[in-house]
Amino acid sequence: MASMSYLSVIERYHEYEALVHELLESILTGMAGVELFVDTGKAIKIFSDVAARYPFVELMYLLDSNGRQISPNLALINQQVKLLSVGESPDRSQRPYYLNVRDKTGVQITRPYLSNASGHLCLSASIAQTLADNKKGFVVVDINLTCLIEYMMGDRARRRVTPIFKAVYATLVTGLFIIVGVLICISARDIWQLLIADYQMEHDSLRPFGTIIFITLALAIFDLGKTILEEEVLMHKDIFRHSSTRRTITRFVSTILIAISIEALLTMFKASLGKFEYIQGAIFMMLAVVGLLVGLGLYVYLGAKAEALLTQQQGNKQKQG
Repeated sequence: MASMSYLSVIERYHEYEALVHELLESILTGMAGVELFVDTGKAIKIFSDVAARYPFVELMYLLDSNGRQISPNLALINQQVKLLSVGESPDRSQRPYYLNVRDKTGVQITRPYLSNASGHLCLSASIAQTLADNKKGFVVVDINLTCLIEYMMGDRARRRVTPIFKAVYATLVTGLFIIVGVLICISARDIWQLLIADYQMEHDSLRPFGTIIFITLALAIFDLGKTILEEEVLMHKDIFRHSSTRRTITRFVSTILIAISIEALLTMFKASLGKFEYIQGAIFMMLAVVGLLVGLGLYVYLGAKAEALLTQQQGNKQKQG
């Protein structure tokens, strides 16, 4: 449940590019006006209203006809609009948001890029305005692309409680790792006793298997805790994609498969040492492993096929739209 990676954000952007542009065009068209260039107080009020409705709007500033910035940066910082000084009319004439709109009408939107101001992946939308002296002025708005994607997907509420989810998962994983430590200590103690005890292996040939069981349990529990930590705390999990859920289930079932396979192998070894009552249990565990493996293979195959069909349908809808 970490933040979306840049690759995920760009992938989502290309998937919904037409909708993103339509939304930004409506926002910029609604807020742009000549009064922004005349009254700074009016500009602050308009930007504050827009930022309150659309939390992904990060920055607004004005350019003259030559691409020089003629206003301070109006930035949304901690949900409050603040004026940030930029020095004396910095030259923005080589920036894409100026070059795109200089000789065009309507809203122009850049490709995604890393913002120098915030360090986030963003878009810049710009629109030309004809001022009183018949010169052009340009309104430029910077958009936090990650926040925009989350906003469009209705993921804002979940993101607010994500720290709570992370804390709960981290607590549970800590408990699992503590159990792993206890099992390792027990295994180390048993191994030490085997090394220092009188060598009576012909009378107690199964004793090492008890130690192996503790080590195997420690391995399985550690792998489970590691999977939960990576999937739910460290890595971004896109709950809107079937592939994310499929990845989590695949890793979880794979952990169980490894644990059962090792236990089945140990049980088979016991049977080979003369404990024939373990044969039936070993066979059943092997069959369970085969069943889980076949079921997992079918789940991964059918899940990937279903997601491919769904993606294809969405692509066809966007082309038709």
